[in-house]
Amino acid sequence: MASLRRTPAAVGVALALALTLLPAGAASADDLFDPAPFAPVPAATGEDDAEQALATVTELLAEEPAPHTAKSGDAEAPHGTLAMRDLLVALPRLDPDEQARARDLMARPTDGAEDRLGDGYAVPSRKKCGKKVCVHYVTSTADAPPSKGWVRYNLKLMDKVWKHQVGKLGFRKPLSDRPVRGANNGGNGKFDVYLKDLGGRGLYGYCVPEYGPPGRKYAGKAIGYCVLDNDFARAQFGTAPKPTLKVTAAHEFFHAVQFAYDYTEDRWLLESTATWMEERFADKVNDNRQFLPSSQVQAPWQALDTFSSTGSNQYGNWVFWEYLGGRFGNGIVKDVWKRASPKGRKNPYSTGALKKVLKRRGGFDKVYRSFAAANVTPGRTYPEGKSWPEPPVNSAVLQKSRRSVSGSVAINHLAAQHARVLPGKGLRGKRWKVRIRVDGPSRKTSPGAVVTVRKKSGKVERTSISLNRKGKGKTKVAFGKKSVRSVTITLVNASTRFRCGAADPAANPQYSCRGLPRDDAGVFSVAFKAVKR
Repeated sequence: MASLRRTPAAVGVALALALTLLPAGAASADDLFDPAPFAPVPAATGEDDAEQALATVTELLAEEPAPHTAKSGDAEAPHGTLAMRDLLVALPRLDPDEQARARDLMARPTDGAEDRLGDGYAVPSRKKCGKKVCVHYVTSTADAPPSKGWVRYNLKLMDKVWKHQVGKLGFRKPLSDRPVRGANNGGNGKFDVYLKDLGGRGLYGYCVPEYGPPGRKYAGKAIGYCVLDNDFARAQFGTAPKPTLKVTAAHEFFHAVQFAYDYTEDRWLLESTATWMEERFADKVNDNRQFLPSSQVQAPWQALDTFSSTGSNQYGNWVFWEYLGGRFGNGIVKDVWKRASPKGRKNPYSTGALKKVLKRRGGFDKVYRSFAAANVTPGRTYPEGKSWPEPPVNSAVLQKSRRSVSGSVAINHLAAQHARVLPGKGLRGKRWKVRIRVDGPSRKTSPGAVVTVRKKSGKVERTSISLNRKGKGKTKVAFGKKSVRSVTITLVNASTRFRCGAADPAANPQYSCRGLPRDDAGVFSVAFKAVKR
């Protein structure tokens, strides 16, 4: 469950922006695309991000939160783990009083009465430990779990999550808190999970990176702990407790794993890979399908590296890692995190690390183009894709009396747009082809174009259009009505060029390296014409 999950506000946005089907025979200029539904470059807000981080967590853990019931698809649920992460990052920039308040906010529930913000356990706690994990709980007050059996189930499940993510998939284990002195470390060096009533705040769970061990070896790494709701009651969450706990545990524990690589990483990478982990551990739950409307399968015009505090793109784009895992093996996600981990003075950011990893696998531009085009047919691309909705695509019918259609669209970085033509009256013979011309941005901005031909036999053929240094290219593909169902072009802006650190820290949305994209709003023009060879 996304870092506190349930933030798919972008679901409604994506559907509102969905491309509409054109009437049969439409063939006038610019009919192929609606006005470009991309986000503008974030404007500066003037807010201090350190103080904002403190305010966000203060509201998150308010002693008397506003009435709230956590629900699937809730657009207002907070990003708890990232809020806590941001607070740790901001800590050095806060004044002494604010730092003290931040430390209180990051306190463990077992700090109890010593937690001046009143968020700790109100009664003495107990714990039950396995080989790697300890589960902490209380036996009275609203924080108490429903039974000792539920505590045992939590511990058993967390042990399974550890074995799967660290043992089977080979990710780093969370850093032990054994070296921590003069602080509450749970009583030993095992990973600590606290059960607490969170549902009233709209939270499923969160993890807190609380300490950064000294020394260059641990640069960017942090010790941490997790808090999960104490019962996942159906009355609060609207779903069965055990499946909800299962995906939440997989997602949140992976954040603790991420802290062992680089807790300062880009937000979209943190959340998209944690949501991808749900599919690895809790495949049958399918909770993450709720985010598909804001993924690049259904909203390709939204940048892959988007993190929105009011949307769910960062959750929906778990599909990108699903694509990479299916093509190169699940180990590629671990490779990206290893590459993103700081080494000495070098601290690669998300898309930079991704480019390095894909360099020997065809290159990022080529792989991203293939991903964007593969999303035209999710049923053929993903193991469970037949149950997913297909992307919204504008379509036009070409026929003997109206043989051409054209259009233009502006596409942001790491985003794409699709347009489709269908063979109509008078185009039945095998000699009919459709000629496609593309005029895109210059090569340095990484433009791309891929054509997908869907045959009536069920076969799918894809062809990349070679674009010259000016971004121009053309091709011809079969278009006889008897054998061809449709021809779709996917126009791609694969740019990963940023002015890193140039965006306002409080901007929404945010992109890679807190940067400003250098190649947004790249204009593509495309023209289709039915011809007889």
